[in-house]
Amino acid sequence: MSAPAKGIDLKGLIRTIPDYPKPGILFRDITTLIADPAGLRAAIDGLVWPFLTAGIDHVAGIEARGFILGGAVAHELGRGFVPIRKKGKLPARTIGQDYSLEYGVDTIEIHADAIRKGDRVLLIDDLIATGGTAEAATELIRRSGGDLVAAAFVIDLPDLGGANRLAAKDVVVHTLISFEGH
Repeated sequence: MSAPAKGIDLKGLIRTIPDYPKPGILFRDITTLIADPAGLRAAIDGLVWPFLTAGIDHVAGIEARGFILGGAVAHELGRGFVPIRKKGKLPARTIGQDYSLEYGVDTIEIHADAIRKGDRVLLIDDLIATGGTAEAATELIRRSGGDLVAAAFVIDLPDLGGANRLAAKDVVVHTLISFEGH
């Protein structure tokens, strides 16, 4: 694996879709980034590089874009991948964690035997906004006995406070780029 690519404009490869999924939201769409071979490589390298010597046992990715990025990060690190899915999507015994949405509550789950006590885990997703889903994933990893080494994201939306919310829970947060505003 090479060092993170220099000269790749990750921010310029991300499409912004106004008023999605509701009016006033600027949706940061990474599908244009991951469709670009150099952009995808630069993003994966940027997520992997800080953790090459961190002794990671598993990479956990949050459904669904975290599967794409997390699977590639796990491959580069030579480690296994743990999917964090929406409730009811995993076939074996699971543990779940509720988290708040703007208008209700949702649940994410992992297989109960996916992470063992003391396993060092790197959490991956495409974006950190309010931090609710990432915070729930953090709780799942910790309840499983895992040691969360860090949470890494391509995009940070700092105005929404998610990275600070995770940091307040003693989570090291690594992001590649940020977009101001919502």
